[in-house]
Amino acid sequence: MDDFASLSRLVAALAPWRGQLVIVGGWAHRLHRLHPLAGMPAYQPLMTKDTDLAFADGVPLEGNIRSALIAAGFGEELSGDHKPPVSKYTLGDDDAGFYAEFLTPLRGSGVKRSGKADATLLMAGITAQKLRNLEILLLDPWPIRHQAWRGNRAARADNRIDVQVCNPVSFIAQKMLIHGDRKPVKRAQDILYIHDTIELFAAASEQLKDEWMKVVRPALDEQSAKLVTENTRQLFSGVTDLIRQAVLIPRDRNLTPEILRARCELGLAQMFSL
Repeated sequence: MDDFASLSRLVAALAPWRGQLVIVGGWAHRLHRLHPLAGMPAYQPLMTKDTDLAFADGVPLEGNIRSALIAAGFGEELSGDHKPPVSKYTLGDDDAGFYAEFLTPLRGSGVKRSGKADATLLMAGITAQKLRNLEILLLDPWPIRHQAWRGNRAARADNRIDVQVCNPVSFIAQKMLIHGDRKPVKRAQDILYIHDTIELFAAASEQLKDEWMKVVRPALDEQSAKLVTENTRQLFSGVTDLIRQAVLIPRDRNLTPEILRARCELGLAQMFSL
C-alpha cells in the first residue's frame, strides 16, 4: 500500500473527529502542496513515515478513536514508562510502515503533583503525547482537499475529503520556537522544511503576512513572539554549518547554502514584518 493510500485509510477511520484533529509535522508539509495558494515545485517533498495528529487540550473527544483505528486495520503499539504509555497506530512492518501518533499541548510545569512527568493524556481510547509550543499549530488550521490515490489512478471525486492541516505560518513559527530543544539532525531538517515552505508559498507572501499579523502573532505571548523573531534573525544572518547540513538532505535538486540562506532571510522578513 502506498503512503497516500495509507493516509486515506487513516483519515477515513478518523472521520467522526475530523473537525477536532489537525495534521501537523511532515505530513502537513506534504499536504500543503495541495492547497490552492501553493506553487508547483519540481522536487519531491521531504518524506516521513508518521502522521502526527494534534488536538486542543481541555476539549474532550467523544467516542473511541482507538476502536475506530483497530477496526480499520491499524495495530496499536505501546511504549515508554509514562502512565498512560505512549501509543502509536501502525500499518505494515514497523521498519517501513505507515503509522499515526497523537499530540496535545503541554501546560504548566510538566510535572504532576505526584512528582511524575506530565507527559501523556488518555483521551477517546488513545494516548496523546503532551508537547510544549504545540498550541500554535492549532491556530487557524487550513482545510485541504485530499484526493485519495490507489497506485497511479485517482479515486472517484466523491472520495475527496477535507482534512485540517496546520497553516504554513504556524508550521514555520513553531519550528522557530522549538529550535533550541531539537537534536542537531532535526535542526538541519527543520531548516530545509522552512526553506521549502517559503518556496512553496512564494506567490502568497501577502497572505502569509496577514496570517502572522492577524492570527498567529496575537495568540503568542511577548516572550514567544520575541523568540520567533530572534531565532529568525540568528539562523539566517549568514551561512552556517546547520545550513550546509540542510542542503545535503535532498537528493533531487541542486540547492546551495547561499541560496537557502538568502531565500529564507527574505521570505521570513516578509512574513514576520522584520
